Amino acid sequence: MPPTSSLRALQVKVPRRIAGRRFASHGPPQFNEPSGLLFGEKPPAPGQKRVKEEWENIWYLLYYKPDTSIQTWALREAKERMEARGEKYKYEPSS
Repeated sequence: MPPTSSLRALQVKVPRRIAGRRFASHGPPQFNEPSGLLFGEKPPAPGQKRVKEEWENIWYLLYYKPDTSIQTWALREAKERMEARGEKYKYEPSS
């Protein structure tokens, strides 16, 4: 193994002021200042409704659709039948 003094001579010294700035020629990072408003939109005047943008309805259809799974239906149906018979559908320990 070579002595450590020769290894130190091979290391390249980078000045601290250059090493700390890596902006890839785009300048310092920029961002929108927080305004405290939801999505940066000002609330509508009293008595007016917010106008949706074209893409918003698509997102609602894709992500906020009703739960139509068979498990949900079966659970709801079982609860209704047990309530009709007068039984409790929620387990409560007897102690």
